[in-house]
Amino acid sequence: QVPLVESGGGLVQAGGSLRLSCSASIRTFSSYDMGWFRQAPGKDREFVATISRSRSGAKTTYADFVKGRFIISRDNAKNTVYLQMNSLKPEDTAVYYCAAHPDPDTYIDYEHAGSWGQGTQVTVSS
Repeated sequence: QVPLVESGGGLVQAGGSLRLSCSASIRTFSSYDMGWFRQAPGKDREFVATISRSRSGAKTTYADFVKGRFIISRDNAKNTVYLQMNSLKPEDTAVYYCAAHPDPDTYIDYEHAGSWGQGTQVTVSS
């Protein structure tokens, strides 16, 4: 439904940083909540962070394992959501996906009715 393209992944040493970007080629980007998810080999896709479509100030949520390390942000003028990842750990290695949803109650709703990008690989070496 919503074309999404992730970028910014790569190989980094433990303790390093990366910034992921997700761009949407739509006119109504500001009408969508956005989220970041990840999937490691052999594991289910898991929630990382979300940011709301709020008009007066976006609200963010984070998975416990990234709090204090990752920051989600958005620039509606650029139709882009970002994930700044700091203090990366080998267990952060995964394909990272961005997703869009018009009105989720929780991040779980993204799996039911969200739009998904193709993902970008993040590999953290020890």
